[in-house]
Amino acid sequence: METQLLHRGRLIDHIQLVVADLAASRAFYGAIFDVLGVPIGGEAEDYFWVDELFVSTKDSQAALGKLTGRHHLAFQAADRAAVDAFYKAGLAAGGGDNGAPGERPYHPGYYAAFCSTPTAIISRRSIMVRISVARRRSRSASKVDARLAGNAVPALAPARPVSGAQK
Repeated sequence: METQLLHRGRLIDHIQLVVADLAASRAFYGAIFDVLGVPIGGEAEDYFWVDELFVSTKDSQAALGKLTGRHHLAFQAADRAAVDAFYKAGLAAGGGDNGAPGERPYHPGYYAAFCSTPTAIISRRSIMVRISVARRRSRSASKVDARLAGNAVPALAPARPVSGAQK
């Protein structure tokens, strides 16, 4: 059996969405990421990417010829104003209203807004992405320090074998 590894830091390396209407998706994601201060990383005729989000057509060499199904993507925002701006930009770029900005009961201080992509509105067979942007209240440093006190591994340490894992 292979040694199991515990990874600290980012859990997901990247996400690929395969869409029916690349132009509508590019306009939508360009608008919402612009207000969040995240630039389009690059693009070609059949794809574009933003940070670790890769969006392509089904005919792209990067895809397997099938559209992505329903997904929920949640992005972070610096503050409530950024959540509000995300929501307005998403609607202005053709996105659908899945929940206006406001407090959510998930945990104290969770302020979010929800939009669906334009292609979700055009066709149920195309990508259905429910996107939320949220601003959470940060924990106090003492609570974080207390939580990490029994853990000698820093938050961004390289992968290491899990205690008790067998080869």
